[in-house]
This record gives sequence, C-alpha cells and structure tokens, in this order.
Amino acid sequence: MAGATSPAAAANLAGKSGVRVVVIGDPGTGKSSLVVALATEQFPENVPKVMPPTRLPADYFPDRVPITIIDTSSSPEQKPKLIAECQAADAVVLTYACDRPATLERLSSFWLPELRRLQLKTPVIVVGCKLDLRDEQQVSLEQVMAPIMQSFREIETCIECSALRQIQVPEVFYYAQKAVLHPTAPLFDQEAQSLKPRCVRALKRIFIICDNDKDGALSDVELNEFQVRCFSAPLQPTEISGVKRVVQEKMPEGVNESGLTLTGFLFLHALFIEKGRLETTWTVLRKFGYDNDIKLRDELIAMPIKRAPDQTLEMTSEVVDFLKGIFNMFDIDNDGALLPAELEDLFSTAPENPWSSDPYKDCAEKNVLGGLSLEGFLSKWALMTLLDPTNSYANLVYVGYPGEFGSAFTVTRKRRVDRKKQQTQRNVFQCYVFGARGSGKTSLLQSFIGRQPSDALPSNSERFATNSVELPDGTRKTLILREIPEGDVRSLLSDRESLAPCDVAVFVYDSCDEYSWQRARDLLVQVATHGENTGYEVPCLIVAAKDDLDQCSQALQESTRVSQDMGIETPIPISVKLRDLNSIFCRIVQAAQQPHLSIPETEAGKTRRQYRQLLNRSLMVVSVGAAAAVVGIAAYRVYAARKSSSS
Repeated sequence: MAGATSPAAAANLAGKSGVRVVVIGDPGTGKSSLVVALATEQFPENVPKVMPPTRLPADYFPDRVPITIIDTSSSPEQKPKLIAECQAADAVVLTYACDRPATLERLSSFWLPELRRLQLKTPVIVVGCKLDLRDEQQVSLEQVMAPIMQSFREIETCIECSALRQIQVPEVFYYAQKAVLHPTAPLFDQEAQSLKPRCVRALKRIFIICDNDKDGALSDVELNEFQVRCFSAPLQPTEISGVKRVVQEKMPEGVNESGLTLTGFLFLHALFIEKGRLETTWTVLRKFGYDNDIKLRDELIAMPIKRAPDQTLEMTSEVVDFLKGIFNMFDIDNDGALLPAELEDLFSTAPENPWSSDPYKDCAEKNVLGGLSLEGFLSKWALMTLLDPTNSYANLVYVGYPGEFGSAFTVTRKRRVDRKKQQTQRNVFQCYVFGARGSGKTSLLQSFIGRQPSDALPSNSERFATNSVELPDGTRKTLILREIPEGDVRSLLSDRESLAPCDVAVFVYDSCDEYSWQRARDLLVQVATHGENTGYEVPCLIVAAKDDLDQCSQALQESTRVSQDMGIETPIPISVKLRDLNSIFCRIVQAAQQPHLSIPETEAGKTRRQYRQLLNRSLMVVSVGAAAAVVGIAAYRVYAARKSSSS
C-alpha cells in the first residue's frame, strides 16, 4: 500500500489554492539571503533588508501548489507588520544562524513563546542558516533541537541549509509546503509516538468501507481495489506479499489467513508517518472525503434542503430502519439496550461520540446499567436531527449510512399550514417548558426519562429530555422537552422566530406557591403576545406541579380563571414525587397534534380579533350592497330594453 499523490490532487483535497509562508527570525540570521537564493539559485552579493513577496510557480514542487514567500524585518518599529504577516501565514519558517549560538537560544526564549502568545495554529519550520559557517565541533542538529521540539510541539521540522553553498535551500520551502498540505499534528502524537484518536477512527471507517465481505480483513483483491481507488495504480502480487510480510514481522496480529486486519492497516499508516510519508495517509483520508480536521468535508454533508422557520426535519423510515439495524448489530449481549461501551463502539468510526456532551449526554432514558433502549436511541437521533440536521447526517454517514441527505430526512409541513388544516403529519414534537426557578420544570423533564429529580445537576442552561410517547390509539410519537431557564426567556423572545420550531408550550408552577403561579402567568402572557405579534402562535398547557403538597387556593382559583379567560385547558395537576403524572406527556402530544386548539388569547389579541371580525362584516355588507346595486342596474336595463322593443 503506497503511492505518490497525483498532480494537483493534494492541493485540491487540502482545500488550498496556494501556500503562504512567512520567514521570521533575528536580524542577520540569513532570512533575505535564503529567499533570494531560492528564487535565483545563486547567492546574492547585495541583499536588501527585506525582500518583496516572492512567488514560486505551481510546478516548482511535485504537489503543484504555488507558494508565496513573505520576508520580514525584526526591527521593533516593524513588529505590528510582522505580527500581521504571521497571522496571515499558512506556515512559519523560523531562522537562526548556525554560527551564532545566541540566535539559537532566542528561539526558545523569545520567538517560539511569541508565536504561542499570538495563538497561531500554523506549523513552524525551524531553519539553521549559514550551515557553511557552522563549527564542526558543534553538536548535531538532532541533539540541539530535541529539547526545543519537546517543549514546542508546533515545530513540524528542523533543517539546516546554506544559501552560499546552495545546500538544502529548496528543501526548506518544500517542508513548509508539506507541513501545510500534509500536516503531522492531526495524524500523529509525537509524544506518545502513536496515531491520534481521530485519525484512528477515520482509518477504521475507511477499513470497514473497503472490507467488502465484512470478514474483518482486507483480502488481496480488496487491498488492490483500495490501492486503485486511492492512488490510481494497482499493486503487484509481490508488492502485496511484501506489505503483509512487513506487517507480520512487526505485528503478527496485523495479518491473518483472510488478509490484512484493522490492526495491521493502522500499523502501516503509523509506519508511513514515522518514515515521513505523511502524504500517503493524507491521500487516503482525502480520497474518502476527509478535511484537515479529519472530518468529512462540508460539501459532502451540506444541507441542500431549504425550509421555513416553522418547518423541521425528521428522519425517514429508511433511516429509522437503518438505525434499528445498527442498534441490533452493536447490542452484543442482546439485552435490548446499548451499554456505554457498546455505544462507544458504534461511534468508533466518527470523529468522536456526538452524545458525550450536552445537550445529548443525559437527555434519554437509561436502564440501571446505563444502557440505552432502542426507543431512547432513536429519540436521541430525533433530537440531533431537530437541533442540528447537518451533524445528524454526518454521523449517520460515519456509522455507515449509504444514502444521500435527501433520502435521510423529510421536511415537515409549515406549522401555519397545519393550523389551517387543523391537523399535523409530524412524528416528532418539540415542547418548550417555561416556569419560575424551583417550579418543578426539571423534575418534569427528569420524570419523562425515568429519573429522580435529584439525579439532575443544577444548571442555569437549557436542558433537553426526549422519549417515545404511546398514544391511546397505540401509535407512538417522539416528544422533545426543552427546558427554558427563567432568566433566558427575554433573550429567547427577542428573536422574532424563536417560537417557530415550538409545537407546544407548557407553563409549570408550584401549586403551593402563589409567586410561582404569578411568574408562570406572566410568562404565558409574554409567550402568547409574542405568538400573536409574529404569527407563530403555539398551543399552551398549564401544569400545576407538586400536587402532593398543600395547595395554595389563591393560585388554584387564579390559574383556573386565567386559563378560561385565555381559552385554554384548565391547569393539569401532577405529582412527580407520587408518580401521579396525570398522562401529562400524552396530553402534551395530543395538544401538539391539534395545532389550532389550546392557543392562548391575550386581551390585545381579542381586541384585534374583534376588530378584524367587525371589519370583515362591514366589508361583507358593502359587497352585498354593491352586488344588489349591480343586480338592480342589470334588471333596469332589461326592463328598459323590453319597453323599448314593445313600443
């Protein structure tokens, strides 16, 4: 498994149309001489203080990418310009003079810390200039640079050169270009001397794709197909045998009777990188769609579907069936749940587990062993599709889904249209949960995913809970509860379209606390007003939580009156502590399924509605009158015509 990158392929796949290299270092270290010697292939007699930008043609190096070289001055008055050039660079060439040890010491005492201070992410090539003047008694480059490279991992390569003798001058900029097009840092951990996790995960996915018969090994035929796909050239039988022999000698488990195993495949790539042949691994990654961050390129996972703010994406039945299949495949112990280790294995071909952090980490129901049921598994995918369809599709591809974006998701009908038609075709509903701090919002979410309120960590940020809800007719819908912290409501409602993705809103209050009810009422009015002003009205329910405690009669009477005045259902009492939830989740889904009902109406909203009704009646009277007048005129004309003819 080997091969050179085809012309222009590396550049195109790296997303680079050119490489910008800035040359920095102490005065007199040979910066300008290095640039001139490269451009003219001779040593300059009179060197300017700073060379103008120098451009190398695309065919100067095999990767066929033009290079622009920027010389700099290290004088104090030029420091802002030097900083700006460093920040615009793809790679930095940092020079010292081989005959001046003080300039070498300045690398670690000034230059490299300064680059870190600027928070540059660009690779650094350390170059010892004036090699022809180096004292033969000096220690080797490896001995000099080893401790510096240990402290500054951003150093990609170290090299010595001589502009006077034309020794390794082109190599300096070849390595700079290579560091940009084929960087080491994303692939290999220099300290641990091993492939980085994200690189391993990408190569594992590539291995699985190429293992056509799914026997856990690449046969000679599969290896050859892989070679042709990546390098456009087949391997000879002797070359295949040679590759497997090298692997078997170093790592016996890398080869079995069926061919090259995943262990052997990964070993080969680590070997290429250790030998400096990073372009081989990068060519493989880019042929399979990866960018420099070892994620699938944006154009491969971009969302081509346009949608209105009140439209969402849902998974198609094809994707649901695919997910059920991989759930069963990774449920090794067949217990109907994916344990954390099994879930990690399922996502081991993705850059990372997308559910290892919020909002997905603790949003679904788990069993006592931390296992995720199929319903919980599908609910998490539904949540990810709702919040971040592009990320959802990318992870579907990472775990093996072969279809296009358009076959993975369907666009829901606009909620405004659903209201007019008085029904919805959605299978996934998002419910915003409002309420004062301590009202019982978090407890409601926790009960939805089978947990105790005490299991939730205190948080002032949004929280999600998702699960499948069985309705009285036996059908199942996915419900997503989104807890809105009290302090975030103003910010949320400052966005005109904030209620567009909301299918139903719930207002929770502590039924033994009058202030809690007052805040719930205020929030209900704010949300209802926002809906009326933007056209994104949502069905609303009031939930009287903590029904097991002594009730506040004032809050009970007031909440009942307000719900009746605003035209919505009376408050629904629940007790999470007693597990008496009064079918609340089913009722939330049913409210969402009837998008024209349970929409609260404010006093201002009523006034506007009455005015519109009055206006419509007036227009109707005018139109009827006009029609009568037209009929009268027509009748008169008929009468006049008849009278004229009779006479």
